[in-house]
Amino acid sequence: MPDIKIHRKHTLGLAKARKVAWAWAEDVEKKFDMECTVIEGDFSDTVQFTRAGVNGQLIVAADHFDLNAKLGLLLGAFARTIEAEIEKNLDGLLGKAGADKKPAARKK
Repeated sequence: MPDIKIHRKHTLGLAKARKVAWAWAEDVEKKFDMECTVIEGDFSDTVQFTRAGVNGQLIVAADHFDLNAKLGLLLGAFARTIEAEIEKNLDGLLGKAGADKKPAARKK
């Protein structure tokens, strides 16, 4: 079975990263009929996701995301396309969350 592994660093902190992860989980539930379960921890969360032909987890930490997924035989043929779509979706959410930051004050 093909594996998808995606690692993204960020500077959001755990609280904002959780919001991004929950938004990602809601999105994949709607778009791809995934079943997602969020397991909250003190220092990181795990979003477990599954559907026919796919299972995996997204580890959410204060400074990074790690996504690991296993694709079944039928979806394995589309591994690169699926990986690109996940990256696009996750990067979009991270970019949006990072844009929420206020710009640093400038000295005059």
